[in-house]
Amino acid sequence: MDKFIVEGRVPLHGSITPSGNKNEALPILAATILAQEPVIIHNVPDILDITIMRDLLVSLGVEVMKIDKHSFRFDPCHLQSANPDSEQASRIRGSFLLAGPLLARKKSVVLPAPGGDRIGLRPVQTHISALETLGTNISLGKNGFYQMQTNGLIGTQIFLDEASVMATENAVMAAVTAQGKTKIYNAACEPHVQGLCHFLVLLGAKIDGIGSNLLNIDGVSGLSGGEYSIQPDHTEVGSFIGLAAVTGSELRIKNAGVRYLRMTRLMFEKLGVEIQVEGDDLIIPKKQKLIVQKEIAGGIPKIDDAPWPGFPADLTSIMTVVATQCTGAVLIFEKMFESRLFWLDKLIEMGAQIILCDPHRAVVSGPTPLKGARVSSPDIRAGMALLIAALGANGITEIHNIDQIDRGYETIDKRLNALGAKIQRVIE
Repeated sequence: MDKFIVEGRVPLHGSITPSGNKNEALPILAATILAQEPVIIHNVPDILDITIMRDLLVSLGVEVMKIDKHSFRFDPCHLQSANPDSEQASRIRGSFLLAGPLLARKKSVVLPAPGGDRIGLRPVQTHISALETLGTNISLGKNGFYQMQTNGLIGTQIFLDEASVMATENAVMAAVTAQGKTKIYNAACEPHVQGLCHFLVLLGAKIDGIGSNLLNIDGVSGLSGGEYSIQPDHTEVGSFIGLAAVTGSELRIKNAGVRYLRMTRLMFEKLGVEIQVEGDDLIIPKKQKLIVQKEIAGGIPKIDDAPWPGFPADLTSIMTVVATQCTGAVLIFEKMFESRLFWLDKLIEMGAQIILCDPHRAVVSGPTPLKGARVSSPDIRAGMALLIAALGANGITEIHNIDQIDRGYETIDKRLNALGAKIQRVIE
């Protein structure tokens, strides 16, 4: 397993372009199963989770051809199996996105419990309920595998008990070729959910209400082929904003997808981070005076996540590191995942002043100089947050378990080294 050796306090400069959105690419790759003709996908991020999803498609009989580093041709015309490789499927949470397409195409699927980041319970009951409402019989075997079967999916009204991104995506993929009309209430509407819907429409699906919490789907007999490009990853953009702020560097983030960044920019502004917009690029000026913007009555402001268009939960870890370098106090309120903040002991070890109030809330006081330490990455986003902290810290930091970072950020060491960072990847 690899580790990073990071030298901190090195100024960065230059331009960086975000990769394709991982959370859009995963469901879109799963959705290629629905097509009756080959599909070409561009701007696919070159990360571990996507590699595993491609391998899962191959295990089902999908022919996958690499066009270039970020473009692939998927031919699902000779789909053979309804049971993806269980060992690979258990490695990523995105494997559960195969449920909807395989039920639509093969009328059955057997899936293990999904893997992925351990940031909380992350149950799949909302997925199960939505698929059952569409006409699927689902049981949980003694081996922990979900066995799903249908005699044919039938359009209906679905009310999700939470605005789950992946449950919405599974329901949409199951419904687009179901018989009749489907309404999905309390649907998630994050940019990656919108991207999936636009991709399906490109292939011939009939979906109204994209970007809202109510999706109206008129089932069609089948989907054709097409060509689509994945949108920029807004979480990676937020990570680069945080990187520039913590290291005092001037960075240009190119093709940032500015239209999806309003809440992200608003939350960074609460911490005193200045962000300039030029077309679809963002410019983060260097050596900013990071001062927490107090509320008018003098109260401590909070950074809290919420379903879209609220602040993305995946940026909570990044904002916590930025807050350590700001003058003032701020409340980090992680509402969505009960274990998301359990990495803060590592940041405290690096010198941060943080009080963990409970599993969901932490108070950060700053600014505090960070120092190098030996830490381990528990999940994708906390791993990137620790890398940002290391780049802003005095001395050398060792970050272990960096395969977690690799799952979500493409060749991040090479890309940041191109900006002047000093990150060495070492095989342990």
